[in-house]
Amino acid sequence: MFYGAMKLSIGGSLKLAFRPWVEGLENIPAEGPAILASNHLSFSDSFFLPAVLDRKVTFIAKQEYFTSPGVKGKLTAAFFKGVGQLPVDRSGARGAGEAAIKSGIEVLERGELFGIYPEGTRSPDGRLYRGKPGGLARVALATGAPVIPVAMIDTEKIQPPGKVIPKLMRPGIRIGKPLDFSRYHGMDGDRFILRSVTDEVMYEIMKLSGQEYVDIYATAAKRQIAEEAKRKAQEEKEAAGEEGEGTAAKRRRLRK
Repeated sequence: MFYGAMKLSIGGSLKLAFRPWVEGLENIPAEGPAILASNHLSFSDSFFLPAVLDRKVTFIAKQEYFTSPGVKGKLTAAFFKGVGQLPVDRSGARGAGEAAIKSGIEVLERGELFGIYPEGTRSPDGRLYRGKPGGLARVALATGAPVIPVAMIDTEKIQPPGKVIPKLMRPGIRIGKPLDFSRYHGMDGDRFILRSVTDEVMYEIMKLSGQEYVDIYATAAKRQIAEEAKRKAQEEKEAAGEEGEGTAAKRRRLRK
């Protein structure tokens, strides 16, 4: 009931303000479990997708959103619970992965929709990155639930990093046809199968989104971008220092 009220309030507001367009809603089953595997461009992805669906979809979120102290922390926790987010302890990489898989299986066993971002984190530059094989594929093979590829379009333009006020524009959502991986049932311990399943899903997401595909993990891309920014900052600092030294030498010559 609480979810329904929150969905009506938040979902209705999002649809009214941003008017997201949707293609492929008919690919969402009216009942029964299914995995929604989406690209990840923005923090708002987990809100826009549920807003356009009639059924509840559950995503996982970091535990800190649910345990922060004070009034603000309680309101944040209530908000995330209300929109169907599940807390996952991400303090350890392996532990976080196992917790996410367990949560996904439990949601699907209840006959509900489970949302997951195979890239594992938001894209740092709008491109589509290699999917991580552990979560998505293992949940799919453990439950036999169909995987529905989803492409979020332009959500990263609504609130780019560093921007507090969102830009009012129409994002898009394309929902693909369900993918059946029942042929791999019982093979969730085979890393080659997990990789194959993940790559097939990422290929479908790429076709739906039209994004450029990059065959590295988004986490690695973020490290590269951070290192490049650090290198440029150091070069600019050194250049400014050399320029300062040159100016000081000029002044000394003029005084002579």
